[in-house]
Amino acid sequence: MQVVDVVCHMTVDSETAIRREYQGQAYYFCAEGCARAFEQNPEAYLGQEGGHGGHHHHHHHGMHHSE
Repeated sequence: MQVVDVVCHMTVDSETAIRREYQGQAYYFCAEGCARAFEQNPEAYLGQEGGHGGHHHHHHHGMHHSE
């Protein structure tokens, strides 16, 4: 299943991605560096996602290029 790394916002495969749990929720990361950044300050990254974690629910305001 494709999920979004909450640190760098890359799409990753949940079967092969690095996985961490926080407050009973699984989060997936592209690399160990992103996982470590999340572990050091998870609330900083969850605030960007509205608290929905590494699932498909995400907002990228201003990131869509329709030129």
